[in-house]
Amino acid sequence: MSTPQPSAGGRYRGAVDLSITPDTSEIANGDGMGPDPNDANIGPTGRPRRHVPEPAALDAHGPASVLAMCNQKGGVGKTTSTINLGAALAEYGRKVLLVDFDPQGALSVGLGVQPHQLEQTIYNVIMERSVELREVIRSTSVPGMDLLPSNIDLSAAEVQLVAEVGREQALERALRPVRAEYDFVLVDCQPSLGLLTVNALAAAHGVMIPLECEFFSLRGVALLIDTIEKVRDRLNPDLEISGILATMFDPRTLHSREVMSRVVEAFGDIVFDSVINRTVRFPETTVAGEPITRWAPRSSGSKAYRSLAREVIAR
Repeated sequence: MSTPQPSAGGRYRGAVDLSITPDTSEIANGDGMGPDPNDANIGPTGRPRRHVPEPAALDAHGPASVLAMCNQKGGVGKTTSTINLGAALAEYGRKVLLVDFDPQGALSVGLGVQPHQLEQTIYNVIMERSVELREVIRSTSVPGMDLLPSNIDLSAAEVQLVAEVGREQALERALRPVRAEYDFVLVDCQPSLGLLTVNALAAAHGVMIPLECEFFSLRGVALLIDTIEKVRDRLNPDLEISGILATMFDPRTLHSREVMSRVVEAFGDIVFDSVINRTVRFPETTVAGEPITRWAPRSSGSKAYRSLAREVIAR
């Protein structure tokens, strides 16, 4: 299995092996066993940790950097990462808008909103010109972080937009009035590469790819990057891959370490140093309707997302 090799500016060419078949020569030599746990400077990616400065305070907010959280495979941590990265960015004084762009409404549920009870959602903003975006945006329990909710109604938009002129730019047009008010807009995409996801990519400055440290997650990376390249060529020439976030990492297993090694080999510096480990805390936060930074502020998951927030701000 192969995927394009990164070049300057987050663009890709050529191919690199993403096979996770263990190299017998490495095993024979005692290599391939992951980072040395005794070396404090080596992170879970197997690379030396890069210095990331503490974010500077802001005098004013905006214009927003729009980041699409995208992976067509479900269950890789897109929604969890959108919520917790947003909360961590807000802790650093950034004003954040979370956009639930998945008809399942998982992002809304994760913040304590019941999607089926909503009268207006992002669907209404996109499909009904009379609906103002600010009327639909809701505050959350996190100061400085707002939510643009979604529910099953959004599934109809994918069909209805097909007949619209400029259908791929519907989300970009919807977000335009509030970009100057936020520092970051994080778009939680549905697990597919359909028209809604293309809308998110067309509206974004960057794509964050949560990648579960598991073999099947690797299989779809090449297809996702091919879609990103097509959107860049045809709709959004400024689109870049902001970073790849390793999620559900279990340092105890050889499989996770092998996947991590191949991802770093393939994508190099765009792989974030911050890694999200498996933990029982994340399912608890979904039930509580709170980000982990508030539910378990001293947990390893909270520390990981704060670290990620520093990297995102620095980039």
